[in-house]
Amino acid sequence: MGDNMRRLEEIIADLPEAERVDVAAWGDHPTFRVRGKNFVFSDNTAEHLSFKLTKAEAAAVVATEPGASPSGYGLGKHGWVALDVETDADGERWAQLREWVRTSFILVAPKTLARRVLEEDGAR
Repeated sequence: MGDNMRRLEEIIADLPEAERVDVAAWGDHPTFRVRGKNFVFSDNTAEHLSFKLTKAEAAAVVATEPGASPSGYGLGKHGWVALDVETDADGERWAQLREWVRTSFILVAPKTLARRVLEEDGAR
């Protein structure tokens, strides 16, 4: 397992009821889900991620981040962003990715689980 995937899984491990599901129909590419709903799509090395943001934040990320674009399959119009993640990404980049993954979780998760993450983030 590459460093990117290890780092992504560390972020996911802090989210309540989040789980990894490898999808055979997609070449065993991992998805990360909460109660059956995807909040992150990944390739096997976590060098290409997709996650959900608010529409305004997604537009800002696509406009300002190198390697970012609206996700395919019509998901981009709903705030999903596809992003390339360098294998040598630094701690600052991973801190930003952590924020986006947590935002995606909050937008997709049931309200009770989203509230727990929001409360954690507020306590920091």
